Amino acid sequence: QVQLVESGGGLVQPGGSLRLSCAVSGRSFSTLSMSWFRQAPGKEREFVAGIRVGASTTYATDSTKGRFTVSRDNAKNTGYLQMKTVNPEDTAVYYCAAVNGRPISGILSLPSTYEYWGQGTQVTVSS
Repeated sequence: QVQLVESGGGLVQPGGSLRLSCAVSGRSFSTLSMSWFRQAPGKEREFVAGIRVGASTTYATDSTKGRFTVSRDNAKNTGYLQMKTVNPEDTAVYYCAAVNGRPISGILSLPSTYEYWGQGTQVTVSS
């Protein structure tokens, strides 16, 4: 059974940085494509960034692009989301999600694409 466990969330000041981790167990991470989503209170879950098998990346075309970096370490079975220059609008629960294989980029941003989800980690940006 595939399990995803996020970590690294917490309270960070505006302009600061944070790195989220997604530890994968139950399957070789090298066979999974992974993405990060986030959900703020009262809002729908939204795609942040994804990294497919083979390490090609896709980013949401909004304010996170250029500030967030998604990466993976197959040897450690872990994916990452490096967040820089955060602002209060980045406050949300962040989820990692994974799917077997390499979906086309056009569906990478759809939650329905993913088979596995973590429980989420809270990120709060506040002074």
